[in-house]
Amino acid sequence: MLDLVGEHAALQPALDEAVQEVLDSAAFIQGPAVGQFATELGDYLGGAHIIPCANGTDALTLALLSLNLPAGAEIILPAFTYVATLEAAALLGLKPVLVDIRPDTFNIDPAAVEAALTPRTGAIVAVHLFGQCADLAALRAISIRHGVALIEDNAQAIGATFQFENGETAYAGAVGEIGTTSFFPSKNLGGLGDGGALLTRDPARAILLRQLANHGQSQKYHHQHIGLNSRLDTLQAALLRVKLRQLPTNTAARQAVAARYDAALTTVAGITIPARDSRSSHVFHQYTIRLEEPSRRDTLQHFLKSCGVPTMIYYPLPVHAQPAYAYLGYRAGQFSVAERLCGAVLSLPVHPLLTEEQQDYIVERVEDFFDN
Repeated sequence: MLDLVGEHAALQPALDEAVQEVLDSAAFIQGPAVGQFATELGDYLGGAHIIPCANGTDALTLALLSLNLPAGAEIILPAFTYVATLEAAALLGLKPVLVDIRPDTFNIDPAAVEAALTPRTGAIVAVHLFGQCADLAALRAISIRHGVALIEDNAQAIGATFQFENGETAYAGAVGEIGTTSFFPSKNLGGLGDGGALLTRDPARAILLRQLANHGQSQKYHHQHIGLNSRLDTLQAALLRVKLRQLPTNTAARQAVAARYDAALTTVAGITIPARDSRSSHVFHQYTIRLEEPSRRDTLQHFLKSCGVPTMIYYPLPVHAQPAYAYLGYRAGQFSVAERLCGAVLSLPVHPLLTEEQQDYIVERVEDFFDN
């Protein structure tokens, strides 16, 4: 699914130099590279304030923590997402409220969001799934109309953009009050370990988030808030600075791979290729097809594995079916789109080093399966 060894081999001299600089400085916590990386990533994302932290789940937790919501406040989330989106809310004593998703883009359905709003709603979390923006025009309008915070989970769509009707173009994560992201190694901008960040255009909120991520302190030993110990290691920041310089090239390579898949697979009867929202760019963290006969999905995956082709299922279970969240009281069939997709989706390899020959082989094996 990825070739991190090959990706890092091409960067080895720069990565070695970055590691050595950190070792020479011995500034392993909050060293200069952390601030440098935050500035460079902020510039890449159109001037956003960047607050590095320990991982993407902490970023979500800090975002919700900064809203200072009362216990039990409701957080509207998509039913088709990684569990961390719910986890952050649940750990803070907030109530995850799930809504269904769009069957085409797999992103949260704004109509379902609006229907789920109550006086207890504290925030809406939009997950930009697989590399494409959720409907930020509708979600921002709902957020403003109802006075509810909009948080963007941007762990899979760093660098994606969304164009509004008035011609405004914004980066994913920079539209709502707070955006969050992850630098887990498999992400489009991945570290060599855990890492995460928050982004905001509000200077005051950026100050608050920096404090919350560092034990709630405004200066050393002066604690204004109850916070977390969630800091991006200097070593990870130094390595991410190297990899950030490659992100535009790697994004273009992913998009080229996706375009080749589109051209080759669009005529294969039995699958649906990823839908594109014309307002959003797509950075293809995943290339996820949908089988028209879900009963054949696992058989296809096993066939491709036998041919040496790796695939992944994101996600095999909707979050409301996870035992940890049974207490929310949702029942099977309540989120029909999410449940149907969990049985029908399959992600194919999509990464910057995937060659045309490798991709041709993958496509041919998919065609073989459906020809038989």
